[in-house]
Amino acid sequence: MDGNGRWAKSRGLPRTAGHKKGADSLRTVLNACRDAGVQYLTIYAFSSENWKRPSDEISDLMQLLNHYLEKELDTLHENNVRLRFIGDLGQLDKDIRASIGEAMEKTARNTAFNLTVALSYGSRQEIVRAVRRIVEKGVAAQNITEETLAEALDTADLPEPDLLIRTGGEQRLSNFLLWQAAYTEFYFTPVLWPDFNTKHFTEALQDYAKRERRYGTTGE
Repeated sequence: MDGNGRWAKSRGLPRTAGHKKGADSLRTVLNACRDAGVQYLTIYAFSSENWKRPSDEISDLMQLLNHYLEKELDTLHENNVRLRFIGDLGQLDKDIRASIGEAMEKTARNTAFNLTVALSYGSRQEIVRAVRRIVEKGVAAQNITEETLAEALDTADLPEPDLLIRTGGEQRLSNFLLWQAAYTEFYFTPVLWPDFNTKHFTEALQDYAKRERRYGTTGE
């Protein structure tokens, strides 16, 4: 969800204004997903590298997250949305971890839609955590398979993504779902995330619908 800061800067606003407007875009996309029949959405909310940002911006982002959880959790639950968080959550403050735990527990049995928030997340770090889990279980080297590693990832109970949308004009993964996106279709748009709306989301789905996913075969 790239472009919050640039959106704010172009309007002479603080970066936090861009993040708040970005939260509105998320609500829009959630509704668009459900209208289109999409059942799984993973959003890259805060990367492991984002900890290098100014402390005041990080604080504002975490406050916004807490506010969003308090304000939207009941609505998500009433709409049968399951909320998950992936990443190195141990780096977060205790109160935020408590809010996250409450949200995941409250929505754990919901089945209509799955929203996963990648928070303090980096895919390389996730893979390292997965390897450590495998080692700690004492799995013999010759018994380690692709399935073994996939089952040790933060996303173990989630399907691999079909489509990855990146807003803001950048064309890279930025340490997001490196393992899971091996055969994901990519869609890049110059639209900044706070401006991303249902029309843009529909255009991404229409573009995806034209793709031929061959998974290494000829398609014949």
